[in-house]
Amino acid sequence: MADSIAARIQRVRDRMIAAAKRSGRDPRRITLIIVTKGVTNDRIREAVAAGATVFGENRVQEAVKKIGAIEGARCWHLIGHLQRNKVKQVVGVFDMIHSVDSPDLVRELDRQAGRAGVRQKVLIQVNTSREPGKHGVLPEGVEALVRETAARPHLILEGLMTIPPQTDDPEESRIFFRSLRQRADAFRQTGLSVHELSMGMSNDYEVAIEEGATLIRVGTAIFGTPRAERG
Repeated sequence: MADSIAARIQRVRDRMIAAAKRSGRDPRRITLIIVTKGVTNDRIREAVAAGATVFGENRVQEAVKKIGAIEGARCWHLIGHLQRNKVKQVVGVFDMIHSVDSPDLVRELDRQAGRAGVRQKVLIQVNTSREPGKHGVLPEGVEALVRETAARPHLILEGLMTIPPQTDDPEESRIFFRSLRQRADAFRQTGLSVHELSMGMSNDYEVAIEEGATLIRVGTAIFGTPRAERG
């Protein structure tokens, strides 16, 4: 029983609450997004039975199949890289898209959302660590992209997202989480509604919460290591 999916979810929630209390935050302001990349539908249904309602997927095709098959999930977030040729498949399907990182993608999302008659919630992904080859807009380009996104009639800018460098020490991620929060704080002072911070995964979500995360993306701590990606 100690190793069940329900027990793992509860363990994550307990640690979320503790991290929030350490930083003087309201735990109810933090949403656990359970990442289902490479996870079978039966195991996702176990998570639903344990009370989970918010899920995140990396790949569009895999996500669309799961969304149609899993009952009880309140909303789905797209947390992986989004190519422009897949935009039509995701607008109005996902509650929120975390990985917006270019003006071209913003324009295509706005265009397709307009065609679908919806307003799509999005986050701007920021490459806070400036790692070559990593998705996300560089810090010096964030303000322009935020302002362009906020001005689009069919998009709702909710906030920012980042993925720090891989490390065994969660404390090494703190500087990147803090920089994202400080950037969001600065935007809010100018009147921009940038209130969501998507940051923190299985190995560092507690540090992320201490630094202001409102959305954490946790998969491995609940389901274990995902199967090898295909193709």
